[in-house]
Amino acid sequence: MNDPFKQAETSRKELIAGEDAEGRLDAWLTTALSGEFSRNRIKALIEQGAIAINGEPVTEPKRKIKPGDRLSVVLPEPEDPEPKGENIPLEVLYEDDDLIVIAKPAGLVVHPGAGNWTGTLVNALIYHCGDSLSGIGGVKRPGIVHRLDKETSGVMVVAKNDAAHRHLADQFADHGRTGPLERAYQAIVWGRPRSLHGTIDAPLGRAGDRTKRAVKREDSDDAREAITHYEVLERYGEKPDASCLASLIECRLETGRTHQIRVHMAHIGHPLIGDPEYGAAFKTKANLLPEPAKSIVNGFHRQALHAYLLAFEHPTTGETMAFEAPIPDDMQQVIDALQTIEQPRS
Repeated sequence: MNDPFKQAETSRKELIAGEDAEGRLDAWLTTALSGEFSRNRIKALIEQGAIAINGEPVTEPKRKIKPGDRLSVVLPEPEDPEPKGENIPLEVLYEDDDLIVIAKPAGLVVHPGAGNWTGTLVNALIYHCGDSLSGIGGVKRPGIVHRLDKETSGVMVVAKNDAAHRHLADQFADHGRTGPLERAYQAIVWGRPRSLHGTIDAPLGRAGDRTKRAVKREDSDDAREAITHYEVLERYGEKPDASCLASLIECRLETGRTHQIRVHMAHIGHPLIGDPEYGAAFKTKANLLPEPAKSIVNGFHRQALHAYLLAFEHPTTGETMAFEAPIPDDMQQVIDALQTIEQPRS
């Protein structure tokens, strides 16, 4: 089969859709370009008007492709990143030419944004990795393929080139259903779920706020599938009726929605300790704890959530790689305090 591309100039590619062409433009182009660019970058190029079909600019990534369509792809020169590199320490668990794996501390924002234009993981990665980072949307910036909330700690993988970014992004989009991707979190929650292990299948959508989420009806316009599997690992202050004051749980994600674990655990009545958004109504429960647990929990001001395990297929070698990060000291201090609570006598 002949290569469908003709290199008209260094910044342009031209191609003709074959007889089997179908589906969304962004998805088709990502495959047609053989991993040269990530889907996120292709989508951004489309929205910028850099793609033309039959001579007409197209700005809708979901535009359907048809056999015989003639496409022109204009590739802008990489722009300098808006965020600047900053010498922020990184705990690097692994690094090669394709990716870097880090243990993100709580309190570190992933992307620059309103109120956090500096001091982010992006700033740290630009400083650490320099020109080796993946370009997304034509902008030379770190290839973030997944996120952790500011106050959530744990393992993250970042791509260093577009091919690696696409491969990793596809794994996260598949949620481990057909590949080795695995994500596991540990969380400290109020009370104890009725079942020691179970699945929370509840769609999520916006909750009248740009970032906050809530469980939605399946027929809601913005409802997106969200599935969390959990297992109770430890119970603290257990009572004769099998209830308890708090629990350590493990969560594994089948989907990766914003605030998914936090919303799902609050939805079943067991929000994360310290969660300011979804557990505020449970804040006074700390008063039920004996000292020193009471003081330590009252002094814990973030959601007790840690992404301790991440496994994925290496984009070049195909090797399954797994990384773990131990629970950070502040969460471990809460666990240690809760473990001292004596079980009440029946």
